[in-house]
Amino acid sequence: MNKHRCAWAKEGTLDAEYHDTVWGVPQHDDRTLFEFLVLEGAQAGLSWSTVLKKQQNYKKAFDGFDPKKVAAYDATKVEELLQNEGIIRNRLKIDSAIRNAKVFLEIQKEFGSFDVYIWGFINGKTIVNARKSMSELPASTGISDQISKDLKKRGMNFVGSTILYAFMQATGMVNDHEVHCFCYSLLR
Repeated sequence: MNKHRCAWAKEGTLDAEYHDTVWGVPQHDDRTLFEFLVLEGAQAGLSWSTVLKKQQNYKKAFDGFDPKKVAAYDATKVEELLQNEGIIRNRLKIDSAIRNAKVFLEIQKEFGSFDVYIWGFINGKTIVNARKSMSELPASTGISDQISKDLKKRGMNFVGSTILYAFMQATGMVNDHEVHCFCYSLLR
């Protein structure tokens, strides 16, 4: 029997696997949170499916998303990444990952962890919505606007409000599963 999923997660696809096991699941590990910052930034202007297909290549290319290692990347490493066909070879997005890693480390130092910082915007509790269809999903919210503004002020880029709202959905800061989706009640 097929599970009833959100409309975007078609049965038997990588999207469905991601939907069932990751999307909307609260994440509190800093390395995982950094991974999603990098991947959501890389996704800008592309489909999430494109990024999902390249996720393992990204993990390898970006040293397991270790922000300390990424922050130390030099011009030679950037050129290596630009030649890597397994990732999205966009210099601005690669440079952004490095820049954002440096800011990420500063945030960790200031707050003790990126988790404490990012989840502080929602008082540590997932926002549970009651969407009946994906057409009800906003591209951004007041909270994603606020986080985006703060991250930009700290020096990050590729962290616009729409990217941040997708980050919030991916990391379980918000539960935007459709109410009839089997994940909605599991994550509630």
